[in-house]
Amino acid sequence: MTTSTLKVLVTGGTSGLGRAMSAALATAGAKVALTGRSAAHAAAVAAELPGAAGIELDVREESSVARAVEQAWSQLGGIDMLVNNAGIGMRTVNPRFMTHPQSFWEVPPDGFRAVIETNLTGYFLVAREVTPRMLAAGGGRIVNVSVSDSTMRRAGFVPYGPSRAGSEALSRIMAADLRDTGVTVNLLLPGGATVTGMLPPDAVSEGRGFLEPAVMGPPIVWLASDEAAGVHDERIVAAEFERWLRDRNGRR
Repeated sequence: MTTSTLKVLVTGGTSGLGRAMSAALATAGAKVALTGRSAAHAAAVAAELPGAAGIELDVREESSVARAVEQAWSQLGGIDMLVNNAGIGMRTVNPRFMTHPQSFWEVPPDGFRAVIETNLTGYFLVAREVTPRMLAAGGGRIVNVSVSDSTMRRAGFVPYGPSRAGSEALSRIMAADLRDTGVTVNLLLPGGATVTGMLPPDAVSEGRGFLEPAVMGPPIVWLASDEAAGVHDERIVAAEFERWLRDRNGRR
């Protein structure tokens, strides 16, 4: 199976990293279904990409997940690859988190729950729905998007840091559970703060050294390729992808 025949479901594909990955995959020839909480917005973004489809999905709700996965499976003719990416950031609990960090005891419980339910529980629910279908089909690929280690222990980063630390642990356990089944699981992260809607606009305007979402394109396309068949339980940093790939090829 080549990238040009791969059928991919990308959650949170209407903006930021998800949109960049959806665009890279669609441009490489994959059949892409991208999701967003708004059906109209998902459809509008998908219309800009070759052969893509937009699907409404709230990753926090089991019924929404079941409907969206069934719709994607039907429209694509299966799902060969799941990119778990949908997430919300610190701005939802502290709009000034970059300049005025909030201590964990100041975080509102509802805000904490919303981030955990989206960034961690959402990954679990979508993978839980897709994996049995992949196993029955004989194989598949799951890519879980994560962040840098420093974000997981940085002051003022509750609940985003814990949510991503949890999703990374979830990914590792998924990989252990699925070893030798034909379904592979890998982690992919940008490698630094990235220009997405999760950053405050004033932070971006200050011209700091942020990565662009397009950094996720080359590694996600590679993970969809024949060369990546069998690659399992790896943690790939997009900003260091070329070096990682050279090192990997040198070890083979």
